Amino acid sequence: MITASRLALSASAALAAALLLVGCTGSSGDQPPTSSASPDDSGNSTDIGDADDIEAAWLDDGRMFALVTWGSSTCVPIIDDISADGQKVTVSLVDAPNADGTEKACTADLAQRASVGGLPEGVDPTKDVEFLVTLGDITDDVDLDGNTALTGIPGESTDYTPSAGWFDDEGIVLLTWGSSSCPPIVENLDVQDAGATVTFTTEDGPCTMDMAPRATLLGFDGDFDDDEDFTLTLVGDNLDGKVNVLEG
Repeated sequence: MITASRLALSASAALAAALLLVGCTGSSGDQPPTSSASPDDSGNSTDIGDADDIEAAWLDDGRMFALVTWGSSTCVPIIDDISADGQKVTVSLVDAPNADGTEKACTADLAQRASVGGLPEGVDPTKDVEFLVTLGDITDDVDLDGNTALTGIPGESTDYTPSAGWFDDEGIVLLTWGSSSCPPIVENLDVQDAGATVTFTTEDGPCTMDMAPRATLLGFDGDFDDDEDFTLTLVGDNLDGKVNVLEG
C-alpha cells in the first residue's frame, strides 16, 4: 500500500504537473514519477502574477497536499525533504533529475507545476497549516486554511480515489491514480457556475501496471468562490465520476 507519508518523505515520492496536460515516466507505484507537461490549449488559464509566489491545496481528504510553483515545464520540482513542527511544515523542493541521476536541461518557458506530497504525521488538516517552502533561491511562506470537513489522518494509507483542491480563486489541483506512463490528458474543460466537466482523452497505447499519483492543474477564467461547493465531473479514460473540490 502507498501511504501519504511515504509519498512525502523521499525525493522520488512526489508528482509535479503543469497546466491541464501532464506526462510522466516511471514504473513503480512505490516510487511515484516526476511529470512534465505541455502548455494549456483549452482556452482556460490562470494569470501569471508573481512568478515567485507559491500556492497550496488540500488533497486526499487531508492526507496529502499540493504546492503550486512557476518555472520550466520540463524541470518540474519534487519534494526532497519534509518535516513538521506542530502545524508548521517545512518543505524543500528540487528539480527532478534524469532517470540516470544526471541534471536535466530545462526549457526557458514559464508554467505552473504542482508538487504533491503526504502531510507528515501529527499535523491536523482541520486546523490552519503554514508551509515554509524552499525552491532554489526562492523561499516562501504558504498558509493553507484548515478544513473541518477533512477526515483523513496524515500517515494513513490513501484510498486511491480522485480528489481535488483549490489553490487560488482560478485554479484547482486534480489528483488521480493510475499508470505512471499513461497520465490523464485533458481534452476539454466545460465550466459551469457550480462546477466543471473535465473530459479526458482515452489512452489506447500500452501502459505500465503500476499505481501512481497523477496531478493535473485546471485553470479557469474569472474568479470563483472557493468557499462555495464546486464539483468536477470527470469523463473518459476510465476516470468517470464526480469529485467535490476541497476548500483551501
